[in-house]
Amino acid sequence: MLQTRVISALVAIPIVVAGVFAGGLWFWGGVLLVALLAGWEYGRMMKAGGYHTTPFFTLVLIALLLINSYRSDFSLNCILTVILLASLTWQLFQARSASPTADWALTVMGGLYIGWGMAHLAGLRQLADGLAWVWLVLLCTWGADTFAYLVGSRWGRHKLWPRLSPKKSWEGLAGSIFGSLLGAVGVAVLFNLSWASCLFLGLIIPIVDLFGDVSISMMKRDVGVKDSSNLFPGHGGFLDRIDSLLFVSIVVYYYAVWNGVLGMIPNLFRWG
Repeated sequence: MLQTRVISALVAIPIVVAGVFAGGLWFWGGVLLVALLAGWEYGRMMKAGGYHTTPFFTLVLIALLLINSYRSDFSLNCILTVILLASLTWQLFQARSASPTADWALTVMGGLYIGWGMAHLAGLRQLADGLAWVWLVLLCTWGADTFAYLVGSRWGRHKLWPRLSPKKSWEGLAGSIFGSLLGAVGVAVLFNLSWASCLFLGLIIPIVDLFGDVSISMMKRDVGVKDSSNLFPGHGGFLDRIDSLLFVSIVVYYYAVWNGVLGMIPNLFRWG
């Protein structure tokens, strides 16, 4: 299992690195592709649980939210509104559905949850110092996940959240904090990002990462599946890989935006 995970990572990492450094439409397109694949996996998961979501609307919502992160305008908001109303209207004619309200809610929330989180990752790359902020998200999340796995599998004894994720342990959480801080230090050194911001987020991200991970675990346990798919050998599916990013990207995005606003305040009081 570990060997398969390593091989998959070695294949994926160069692609991710190239996309992050390229930025622009290349990065946005990569995020869109991953988000759509995760949305497709989400629909399969819900089907395995006996729900009848409408993947078309889920995927369209994801695409619209990603497009909106790149170029927001009034027409996109109108289309988003139409899709929301159309998805509910469509459900009125699905006679085979035993739980139409749940099916519609899961259809919409899958699109909003995945699309909204990944839109923040795409938007983060467009900020000032966006390259550094994206690497902070990725390196801290990867570091947290890697060391949580290594430490938890070797020394994990005390269960952290047995109801939703039996393999998670407090020892693994300690490892994730260490791994995240390593990633934060790397970003501070390589990209000259504020040490205070890097270390603060390096401590916060493992907790946010945990909630993202366990949220998807809750969904998978509810529908009775182990992985969202087997598209990513040794790692499950794309949804399994981005579950933490959906939470972490949002937190880091608003931290970066707020940090930028605070940095501008002294300039407001300068004259001449």
